[in-house]
Parts: sequence; structure tokens; C-alpha cells
Amino acid sequence: MPKRTDISKILILGSGPIVIGQSAEFDYSGTQACKALKSEGYEVVLANSNPATIMTDPEIADRTYIEPLTLEYLEEIIRIERELSPSAGFAVLPTVGGQTALNLAIELSDGGVLEKYNVILIGAKVEAIKKAEDRLFFKDAMQKIGLDVPKSALVNSTKDGLEFAGKIGFPVIIRPSFTLGGTGGGIAFNREELVEVLTRGLDMSPVHEALIEESVLGWKEFELEVMRDTKDNVIIICSIENFDPMGVHTGDSITVAPAQTLTDREYQAMRDASIAVIREIGVDTGGSNIQFGVNPETGRMVVIEMNPRVSRSSALASKATGFPIAKIAAKLAVGYTLDEIPNDITRKTPACFEPTLDYVVVKIPKWQFEKFPGADENLGVQMKSVGEVMAIGRTFKEALMKGIRSLDTGKRVGGEKIEPKILTQRLVTPHPERLAYVQYALRQGHTVKQIAKMTSMDPWFLYQLKEINDMQLELEKHPMESIPTEVLREAKRMGFSDGRLANVWRLEGQEKVRHLRKKHGVLPVYKRVDTCAAEFESFTPYLYSTYEDEDEAAPTDKKKIIILGSGPNRIGQGIEFDYCCCHASFALHEDGYETIMINCNPETVSTDYDTSDRLYFEPLTFEDVWAIYQHEASKGAPVGVIVQFGGQTPLNLALPLKAAGVNIIGTSPESIDLAEDRKHFNKLLEELQIPQAAGVMATSLEEAIEGAKQVGYPVVVRPSYVLGGRAMVIAYDEESVIRYMKEAVEYSHDRPVLIDHFLEDAIEVDVDALSDGEDVVIGGIMQHIEEAGIHSGDSSCVLPAVDIPQPLMERMREYTFKLARALKVIGLMNIQFAIPRGNGAGSGNGAEGGKVYVLEVNPRASRTVPYVSKATGVPMAKIAARLMTGRKLREFLPDNIERRADLDTGRCYYVKSPVFPWNKFPGVDTVLGPEMKSTGEVMGVGDSFGEAFGKAQLAAGQKLPTQGTVFLSVTEHDKRYVADVARKFVDMGFKLVATSGTGDVIEAAGMRVERVYKVKEGRPNVVDFIKGQRIHLIVNTPTGLEPWFDEKAIRRAAVMARIPTITTLSAARAAAEGIAALQRGEVNIRALQHLHAERIIKSR
Repeated sequence: MPKRTDISKILILGSGPIVIGQSAEFDYSGTQACKALKSEGYEVVLANSNPATIMTDPEIADRTYIEPLTLEYLEEIIRIERELSPSAGFAVLPTVGGQTALNLAIELSDGGVLEKYNVILIGAKVEAIKKAEDRLFFKDAMQKIGLDVPKSALVNSTKDGLEFAGKIGFPVIIRPSFTLGGTGGGIAFNREELVEVLTRGLDMSPVHEALIEESVLGWKEFELEVMRDTKDNVIIICSIENFDPMGVHTGDSITVAPAQTLTDREYQAMRDASIAVIREIGVDTGGSNIQFGVNPETGRMVVIEMNPRVSRSSALASKATGFPIAKIAAKLAVGYTLDEIPNDITRKTPACFEPTLDYVVVKIPKWQFEKFPGADENLGVQMKSVGEVMAIGRTFKEALMKGIRSLDTGKRVGGEKIEPKILTQRLVTPHPERLAYVQYALRQGHTVKQIAKMTSMDPWFLYQLKEINDMQLELEKHPMESIPTEVLREAKRMGFSDGRLANVWRLEGQEKVRHLRKKHGVLPVYKRVDTCAAEFESFTPYLYSTYEDEDEAAPTDKKKIIILGSGPNRIGQGIEFDYCCCHASFALHEDGYETIMINCNPETVSTDYDTSDRLYFEPLTFEDVWAIYQHEASKGAPVGVIVQFGGQTPLNLALPLKAAGVNIIGTSPESIDLAEDRKHFNKLLEELQIPQAAGVMATSLEEAIEGAKQVGYPVVVRPSYVLGGRAMVIAYDEESVIRYMKEAVEYSHDRPVLIDHFLEDAIEVDVDALSDGEDVVIGGIMQHIEEAGIHSGDSSCVLPAVDIPQPLMERMREYTFKLARALKVIGLMNIQFAIPRGNGAGSGNGAEGGKVYVLEVNPRASRTVPYVSKATGVPMAKIAARLMTGRKLREFLPDNIERRADLDTGRCYYVKSPVFPWNKFPGVDTVLGPEMKSTGEVMGVGDSFGEAFGKAQLAAGQKLPTQGTVFLSVTEHDKRYVADVARKFVDMGFKLVATSGTGDVIEAAGMRVERVYKVKEGRPNVVDFIKGQRIHLIVNTPTGLEPWFDEKAIRRAAVMARIPTITTLSAARAAAEGIAALQRGEVNIRALQHLHAERIIKSR
């Protein structure tokens, strides 16, 4: 069937900010869908609130709205788009934006918006979404077609829940309806736990209901990725098996594709079942993901759930097979059938050919519990990982070993800490370290049978791990000099890295192992991922390494650029860096280079088969990157390598690669090193006469104590060379410094700890700039809304700056130009400044003679690049990539160089706000500090700073109240400013509640305030007020030392009750402006393309 002609405009809903459970995979799917529909001649409109995505680039859709994903804003977008084309067929595609987009589609439908503006849904009908998402409908549908499901009941109260659990027996699983990544779900082993989990689950479910389900803990878990078209053709893209048994969310489980332990009969039964499911639910076009549980004892198969959309597993299936699921789902949604769509990779076969794999793919999640002290680290039905890696090998063993080294943990290979005392606990209870403990148990001589009993893992997987262990014992028998070639080759084929081999032979560094391999001729070859197990020729070089004979990827003789990606998403190194890598690839491809991407993250746009000319799906370690470099350079073509776009991961490889003779383009690794190296950098700042906070370096406990005294408390203590403020702390006394030194040494890799004086009560400013070694152009001077001391990735910031006096702006420009030239920056750089607020000068930010301090300089891409690019309309990462190949800034921004002008942001304000995962970690204190904790970001655009801030907060899920009661409790230090802030709220009609000290100040200023006790003082206290829903906004600035019990209790209660909590006065001022804008009740939207066009007209 040809494409539909009754629609000409399609609105694609994005998934919003990156949160745990909904990550970069929806940028990849949204981008593919936009490109596919645009190429078919449809007018594509996109709504998404996340500026760090490729899909919100102005060239991807025809009109892009970076607006909050809420019903009122979407209605306004639909209204305006309908006005622009009154008679056109208009559709909404909600299946590529994750759970967020599906929930919004249902709201738009139920709220009558679609009907009002005559808009249709494509990709999935409302009935199908409800049938798949509503647990009761789904259960009935499954029983109707004769498929088994776990016994379950829908409940709306704890009383019903307890009654049903009594009937089926504990343990039971709780799954709230319409939530994402298992949010609010859990497992209860007794009545008490059931009450706790169910109360939270009902609260988090938008429809206040949850499913209580019989436990299938310990069963084998499988997923099938299925596609269906309007003619009822159904194909299975990929089967995925979970290494961890049921009871662990698939996003937190190691998964393997294709499934390894099913007999052919079992697989066929599952295949038939999934086809029956997709037909019954009525997903008439596009991809779905169906999960099954299989009882290993009896073989009983049950259907667990289905996602009627492109999901995290689809991204994995897509990268694992090379089959572009999102792109094809988008084409099916507009009426094509599978047999009409050609497969891009083979160009001969249609999309209705099921992909075949002649390799194994393993996905391993990455967790970051070190960021959330006090969080429950056990894994369950609620997802907790922040990212994932994927690895491809010829065997499960090779893929698993490659996956483990892709995780980029910063620790030595084999350096995991194992505590034998807790071995049983670690095997029985799912935990991020369970794999390491299984390997340890095998080494200690536990049998596969014993381990299988404790872990419920399939014995087949455990035998594979045992073979890896046997290989290690075999290697230990041979000294390195006399190792037989076949043993060495076998070890490499199993996926042993050079680092692991060096560890076995107790060598320093991997050099010797590399030479040994070369001597024995044990070198990797590269194979293609081609969807058809090499039955047909493939045209997309999508490659992985293995130790076999035949190489399928002969290098070309074109000039090439290798771009090192950023590896797995994590807090502090997220999708923003992937954005920069993609931009480099797009720009250099246009300039005639062959672009080569190396990355191991299956969620991202950079690992899409059509982003670069060649994609190597490989770990970002020296061994793997060096091998690819040698392979690509073997034809004699010039090869340049870009390391400064992927965050810290590629930077750690920069010096070793350069030492090995690799041509690294752009800012030299030595300059990057100089900016990180404290001594040299301090000297440089002194020469340039740029002020900085006093600081020292320490390599021992004694030096640290002495140094901290010398610089003066409070001090910031951190290791050199980290990203996202990892292991960073603000210490107010010697005790904290001692405690830090004892815990932090592990990260330092023979690198010292830095101790700096902490500038209290200062405004922090971020500057992004472009430089070609001679000329410099500033992209944006962003004023942080939180004060210095809160990690820049966790602070909201605004562009252009709101209230920094001109002379200080000039001074920052001057320092930026000086530093860029001194560091010989070619490409991007980011500088963080701090401006102490004038001594008691009230609101004046650093009086005229105020000082500007440099906090740090990063001569590389920073996480604000996408946001600045969206605000200014200038693709900074593309220009930077071109500067690295030797082009000059004057070609791109001659006007800005002449006028020494920053990039223009037009008449609007742009506010970037962070999004935090607090609801995933109940009990973790929500106070912000120098260590980054946010997982994603959103952007708000407005005519005033207040409007932009209000929109950004709304997009980040913090709904600022427009009326009600504000609770204030601030530190001694903030008391002199609190009355001004309080007055703003009173003027807007809010009531005030405060603790005694803060209350006195407010009363003295002539305002009415209700007093409330602190938690320790008596009742009714603040927490009672919060729980009684009497407070609508909290302003609570933390006291310097350890946050007291009181504040922690306040903030925790606020998270549970979903009350916006503000922990700095500067953010409270911003919130007051935001609320004022909200009270005016305007819903203004602006397409990014129009904002950028206004400026071009103005500048002519």
C-alpha cells in the first residue's frame, strides 16, 4: 500500500529530559522518525523539552518547539499549527517518544484536543495503547487468545491489596499503571512491605491504581521485538534473553541477543505467542516489545507485558541487528507495508526479511550508586541504572568480556573489591556487583549447580563463565615468554583484553602483551553487522572486532577523521557529548572527509548506522582504539583523531594515543593536560594576571591537612582529572578533610588531590567559546541561578546573563580571549568563573571594582554546547570540528570577530534546568553540592527571565504553585536577604510559614508569618505541615556542615509529597519571577526556526 495522502503534517512527540528509565534511545528513535517522514515529503513538527538532543536541531524537523511536554503547551502547539494549515490532514505520532509521549497522546485524546482540532493519531490507536498499558485490559486480552499470564488483580487501595495477597501468597510484585521504567513498583515479601510499596506505587500512578501479581521471581526472562504493518505482516526483529532471572527490571539486567538457551520448539511457541499478542492488542503499525517469563522447572510460559511503542529494547535490537526499527516504524505509520520498504543495509532485501545474526550481542547496564549515598543498591522491578554499554562478539564469552571493559569504571581490570563474607548475599540478591561475585565463586571452586541454585541464572550462562575462569587458570600456568600461540589466540577469542592478560602475568602496562601478540600474529579482524549473516553484500560499514581469519572491512584510501564517542551515559557525561560527536561527524562528512565513529553505547544517535561513514561498535579503551587506528591507516591515507568531544572518556586516551604516534587534531593533548594539571595551570594564570581561589595539591593525608589550613576553610577537595564532580566535596573542618582523604584515594591513579579555598556566596558563570588558535568568539556567557559550590551541571542557568554589570562581562571576555590564546585552543573551550557578591552591597553583583575568579578551564566540548547552540542558532560543535581540520573562524563568524561580539541570542531568554532522579532513590537527601546528581536537562524559552525559568521548571517536572503557602527556613548567612525574597511572595498573594529564627527576620520587616516548630522542637512541625498538604513551596537553604537531620527530613517529605523545594536564595528569587509569569497565565510558544530567522533578518 503506498503512503497515506490524507495527511500532510505530522507532529512527533519527544520524550523530554533524560531520566532513569528513559534515556538517549528516544533521541535516536525521534531523529530517525523525523528524517524518515521528512524524506517522504511530510511536513514534520517536533515537540520536545530537551535541548541536548539531535532531534531538536533546527534542520531535523520543519518546526521545532522546545517547550514543556504538558497538555496545555501541546494544545497551544496544535492550535497554532492548525491555524498555519487549516485544511491539511494533521496527525500526531506518539510511538517514538517513550512512555512520556504515549501518556500525552492519551491525555490529548481524552481531553478532546485531538477532536477539537481534527487531528488523528498514527502509529498506535488509543484503544491499543490502553489495552497494552492498562494491566486489566491486557490480562483479559491475553486470556482471550489463550495465553497464560501471572495471576493478578488491579487494586486502588492497600486494603484490597492485602486481601488479594492473602489469596495468592507472598512474595508478590507491585506494578503501578502508566508509569515508566517500573517507577513506584517493587516486590513485597510480607504484609508490612506490601503496605509500604503499594502506598508509594498508588501515589506515583497517574490513575491511582496498581497491579498485584503472583511472583515469577527466578523464572527465565525473554523479550521479543516485533513489527506489524497495515496488511498484517508480522516479523520478529530480534529475541533477547536476560542473563538475570525475573525480578530484575530488564533495564537493570545484563541481556543477550539472540536468545541463547531456548530450544527451537520453545522459540517457535514464543514467536507464535508474540504474533498473536500484537494482533490482539491491535498495534496496527510499528514496533512493539513483548516480555515473557518461562518457568525453568516446568516450562510454563507467561506473558509479562507489552510496550506498544519503540522502547529501550528496540534501540538495543536495532543496534544489535542493524535493522532501523524507528525509521521503519515511522514509515509503517504512514501506510507503507514491510514488503515495500527496502533494507538500507543490503539494498536488495525488503524490510519483511527477518534479520539473522551470526554473532552475539551483550548489553550491560551502568549504575552510579556512589552518587547517591544511602540509596538502596539492590536491584528489583524498578530501574536504577543510568546508562548501558553494548558489545558484539562471535561468542557470548567474547561479547561479555568486551562489554565489561566498555563500562569505563575507572578501576583497574580485576581490581574489583570482593568481600568473601557477603558472598551468599551477593549471589542471592540481585546487585550491580553480582557478576563479579559469580566469577569469584567459580574461582573459589563453587560448582555451577550450587551457583545456579542461589542465583536462579541459567546453568548455560554459568558454564560460559566457568570456561572463562578455566582459561584464566590455563594462562596462569604459562609464563608470558613461553605461551603457545594457540592458547594466546584462544584467550583473545574469548575476549580477554591486553589489560587482563597483563594482570595475569603481573606486568605494568600493556605494551609487552601488545608486542607479544604482534610477534605471534594474533591481531583482530573486523566483521560487519549486516542483518543477513553475510548472505548478501552489505553497504553500511557497521563493524566489530574479533580474532578470526577473514577481515570484512578493507579500509579506503580517502582522508579520514576518527571521532571517539563518550561511551555509556552516566551522570556528568551524558547525551550532550554524544550530540557534539554527531555534529563533528555531520560537518566533516560534508567537508569531504570519511568520518569514523568509535562508541559502545547502543542508545545514542552516534551509533546509528547512517550517522558516520563507518561505525566501529567497540570499547573505548587504548587497545581497541589503537587497533582500529592502525587498521584504518594501513592504506596510507591521512587519519586525524578527535578526542575533545566525548567528555572525559576519550580524553583519558589522548596522551597514550599521541605517544603511540596517533595524529590528534584540534587543541593538543598537552594543552588539555596543562589545564587539568594544577601546578602548571596556576603558573599560567599568574603570568596572565587572572585571579583564582588559593589552592594547593596534596598526595598524602598530612599534606592535605596542612594545605587546607594554609588556604583557609571552607575548602573544596577533589581529585584531579574527573568529570561531573565525581568524588568532590566541600569541607568546613579538618575532620571532613581527613574522612575524604581516606575514601577518595582510590580514584587518583597516582594523581594528587586538589584543595582550593571555596568562594562562598558567589555567582557562578559558564562561558563557552570557539577558537582557531588566533581568533576567539564567545558562544555564550551563562549566569548560574544556583550559587558557586553547586556543580554547574546541577544548576539552572540563563542566557543571556540577567544581572551581571557590563564591566564584569567585559572582564570575563578578556580573560576568555587570553586563556584561549595561551592554551592554543583549536575548537571548543569552556571556562567557569565565580563573582563574589560585593561585601554587603545588597544585590549588586560584585561592585564595579569587583573581582572575577577563574574556577576551571576545560579546553574541550562542555555539556552546555547543545544548549548554547540552540539558543544562538549557531552550531558550535560543527564549527569547532571544522576548525580542528585547519579551517579558520573568519570563514564562519567574521562579523563577531570584527565586533568582538558574543553570539546573539535575540530578544528571548533561554533557561536550562536540571532534572533529578530523586523519586527513584527514596531516602536519599536531595541537597545539591559539588558532585553532580542530575541525569538530564530541559530548556525554557521566554520573553522575560521569569517566563523562561517558569517554563524550564515546569518542563523539569517541578510545578511552581501560583497560590498557597510558602515555607521559609534559611541559614544565618542568608537571613539578611530573606525579607526581600519573602516580600516578593507576599506581594503575589502567598501566605508565609517559617521557623523561629527566619520568622523573626520576616516579622521585623513588617510581614505576617505563621510560626512552625523544627522537627526536633516539637509538634506540629514542618514535616506535619508538608504531609498535611498545607505547604506548596519550600525555600530551605542548607547549613554549611553536614545537613542536619531537620533539613533532611523536610526535603525528604517534600520529595514524597512532590512539593518544589529550593535550596538557594538566588533560585528562590528566580522562582518568584517564574511564578509571577505563571500567574499572568499566558501560554506562549515559539518555534526554534522562527527565533533563529528573526536574528538573521535583524543582523542584515
